[in-house]
Amino acid sequence: MAFTTRCFRRPALDALAWLLALALLCWPAARAGAVQDGAGDAVIAPVLTIERSDNTLWLSAHFNFVLPPVVEDALLKGIPIYFVTQADLLRQRWYWFNHTVASVQRRARLAYHPLTRRWRLSTGTQSVADAAPGLSLSQNFESLPEAMAAVRRISHWKIADLSSLEPGGQHQVQFRFELDTAELPRPLQIGTLGQSDWVVSVSTSQVLSEELAR
Repeated sequence: MAFTTRCFRRPALDALAWLLALALLCWPAARAGAVQDGAGDAVIAPVLTIERSDNTLWLSAHFNFVLPPVVEDALLKGIPIYFVTQADLLRQRWYWFNHTVASVQRRARLAYHPLTRRWRLSTGTQSVADAAPGLSLSQNFESLPEAMAAVRRISHWKIADLSSLEPGGQHQVQFRFELDTAELPRPLQIGTLGQSDWVVSVSTSQVLSEELAR
C-alpha cells in the first residue's frame, strides 16, 4: 500500500507544478489590456479604426484616461502640457525584426488661459522620418472636460500611403499615446523624474486585414 502511494504522489506534484507555472504565465497576459496612468486609474486600451481611401491609410482612435491631479494643477497654474501620439506601420517578418514601413507623429499642446478662463488645444502632425511639420489646428474650449474629450479622440489621421504596403505581406499598426514631460519647463522636468504621477501612457496594436492590405 505504501508503494502504491509513492507511485501516485510524484505525478500529482508534477501536475500541480505545471498548473502553477501556467497560471503565472497567463497572469501578465490577462492584465495586459488594463494599463494604468500616474493616478493609478485603469486606462482603457485605445480602440483603433483603420480605413483606406484615396490611396491612403487613415487611422481613427478613441481611448480614456484620468488626468493625474498634479498635471491638472500644473495646467491651472498656466503651464502648458504636451501629448505625443505615434503610429508605426510595420511589415511583419518571421525571420527577423519587423520592418518599419511608415511612422508618423501627432503632437498636442493643451494650455489654460486664466484671463479668459478658456482652454486652448493646438494639434499638429509630422513624419518621424523627416520631421516635416504638417497642418496645425487650434481649438478653444470652455472647460477642461471638453478639451480632454478632444485630446482622447483622433479622427481621420493619415498614417501611410497604400504604395508603402508590400503585396501579399502581413502588416501591423502600432499605436502609442503619452504625456511628453520633455516639453515641460526645465525645473519641472527635474521634479518629475521618477514620479509616476506624471506618467500617462496608452498603447495598442492591430494587424491589418487582407482587405486593407491588398
